[in-house]
Amino acid sequence: MRIFGIDPGLATIGFSIVDADKNRMKLVTCGAISTPAHTSLSSRLDRIFCDMNELISAFNPDVMSIEELFFNTNITTGISVAHGRGVILLAAYQAGIEIFEYTPLQVKQAVAGYGRADKKQVIDMVRRILNLPAAPKPDDAADAVALAICHARSSTSLLSQKGDNAACSTI
Repeated sequence: MRIFGIDPGLATIGFSIVDADKNRMKLVTCGAISTPAHTSLSSRLDRIFCDMNELISAFNPDVMSIEELFFNTNITTGISVAHGRGVILLAAYQAGIEIFEYTPLQVKQAVAGYGRADKKQVIDMVRRILNLPAAPKPDDAADAVALAICHARSSTSLLSQKGDNAACSTI
């Protein structure tokens, strides 16, 4: 299974492509899409949509694993991220890619074994799980890899094998 991991945003979107076969995972590529500051929202969304379509066309993923939105104190930032996330979901939907959504807590639990793990712990576990010489850069890309690992582990869990088609929780 080829998993397209996405850490959504508006200014920076982390992405990863991870091939998973049972308990084996291999990082194919990862990186970040950046949109220029001080440009219109429409222009930034167009850039994200076009780049998503290019990545989908180049790597032909089977599924997308994307982080659910979490609104903290700054709702304005959350709304901007929601716009970006919307065009990401649209690109995947139009390409016929099945979409799975995970909370930050679920990702941390699946990757680090602890739902309250800090960013450094999660990134180090990403490096260890995939046997990488160094952690993926930038952090947004590492987060996208963690999302792909989360889906790989969740999709092979005993809960998902019992016929429940809903994305299973790892917590």
